[in-house]
Amino acid sequence: MEMIGLIRKILAEFVGTCFLVMIVIGSGIMAQNLSSDQLSILLANTIATGAGLTTLIWIFISISGAHFNPAVSLIMFLKKELTLMQFSYFISFQVAGGFFGTILANIMFGLEPLQISTNERSGLNIYFSEFIATFGLIITILGVRRLNTIAVAPAVGLYISAGYWFTSSTSFANPAVTFARGFSDTFAGINPEFILPFIVFQLIGACLGMLFMHFIENDGNHES
Repeated sequence: MEMIGLIRKILAEFVGTCFLVMIVIGSGIMAQNLSSDQLSILLANTIATGAGLTTLIWIFISISGAHFNPAVSLIMFLKKELTLMQFSYFISFQVAGGFFGTILANIMFGLEPLQISTNERSGLNIYFSEFIATFGLIITILGVRRLNTIAVAPAVGLYISAGYWFTSSTSFANPAVTFARGFSDTFAGINPEFILPFIVFQLIGACLGMLFMHFIENDGNHES
């Protein structure tokens, strides 16, 4: 029975991450096909991603927690909410789901199933943006779920939508999605050369976000 439960969870993570990447990449391609205006493309990409992510979290949160993100799973592992085996399966299926989502998005728009992105996203300011974006994502999740688990979905969707506009990196904040976006040479893509620094800054931001929330929650308990 435990194995069946784990299979359900990792399938939820696979499908959820797959659809998230399809939404991110597909909406970017559609926007590019409809407009050459960068403002319009980014706005369309933002709305689709925020709405889609909110919906996906609502669908899967009661099954797997709806992480769709190795950085989130890492935090749940560090908080002892996932075992090492569960954590390993979660991130493996998130990465696989995201990669498959890229292939499906490319195919849907008549592109080569796998491409190497030439979209340059480099510079310390952009990497720092990923630190900020992921830090904010983790404090959003940990802060909101204390009040109401169901509220996590719209909170995360709204935060990621905002992140598109207040960070210079457009707030990837997700190692699995970052990796997947390296294989679509479209608006949402990222040259694989820059994937590693993105992920490093994301993971640092996630861990510091967890430590920050741990500190202020404990401080609040002492005050009471």
